[in-house]
Amino acid sequence: MSRAVDDLLAILDLEPLERNLFRGRSPQVGWQRVFGGQVIGQALVAAARTVEGRLAHSLHGYFLRPGDPKVPIIYEVERIRDGGSFTTRRVVAIQHGQAIFSMSASFHVDEPGFDHAAPMPAVPGPENLPIEAQVRESVLPLMPDPVRAYYERERPIELRPVEYTRYTSREPMEPRFNLWIRATGALPDDPAVHQAVLAYASDMTLLDSSLAAHGRTVFERSIQAASLDHALWFHRPFRADDWMLYAQDSPSASGARGFSRGSIHTGDGRLVASVAQEGLIRQRLDLA
Repeated sequence: MSRAVDDLLAILDLEPLERNLFRGRSPQVGWQRVFGGQVIGQALVAAARTVEGRLAHSLHGYFLRPGDPKVPIIYEVERIRDGGSFTTRRVVAIQHGQAIFSMSASFHVDEPGFDHAAPMPAVPGPENLPIEAQVRESVLPLMPDPVRAYYERERPIELRPVEYTRYTSREPMEPRFNLWIRATGALPDDPAVHQAVLAYASDMTLLDSSLAAHGRTVFERSIQAASLDHALWFHRPFRADDWMLYAQDSPSASGARGFSRGSIHTGDGRLVASVAQEGLIRQRLDLA
């Protein structure tokens, strides 16, 4: 297991403080605010710690304030309902006495039913794409200093973009983006761990797809970007340490907000999760 994956699992392993109350920490990597995927993943872990015998099938969260990476995050879980088939939880993440994130999550017993799924897009496999180190050479010099410092470190999620040239050009393109993702080391077999890791990774690059039609990226100094809300549905079992295709598109951008959707498929084409997100994509005119 890579050290970065060890660190991620440690971050997702929340400290229990009291019944329904947990504490999470943030990696000290120089970011001015907490990565949104970290808060989603930790909130899902907090909710799952109060549920027995069922896995999450959906979550819906709102980012309310920027998180401070210098201090712990307190996660308070409200047990909304424990039903025969479904369990509902509400989680509030708190820092400095204020809510920074709010999430509802639903858990479902494993049961059979109708089955169909949209096909995976026809794209090159990860073995036919440049490795992340090669992409970094062309993309890193274009990033703001704090973002570049983060991507220069060993990270727990490996990304292999299919249309990676969009980061080296300002040419507008169709608002679609595909990339292969996986944890950079083996994960424990617990399915709840794989869900939390995928929740963490699901916030990566999704908002950026809404800027593709405009030839811009969230890495530019002149773009102020932030996730506003995030929804994730789990459809089928998966392993987050195997390659998965994250197929993204953006149907709309208006009013300084971009809306993006994602479908996550295993390497053999199974649709395992769907994502939707709206985020702030504001152009800073002083730096345009």
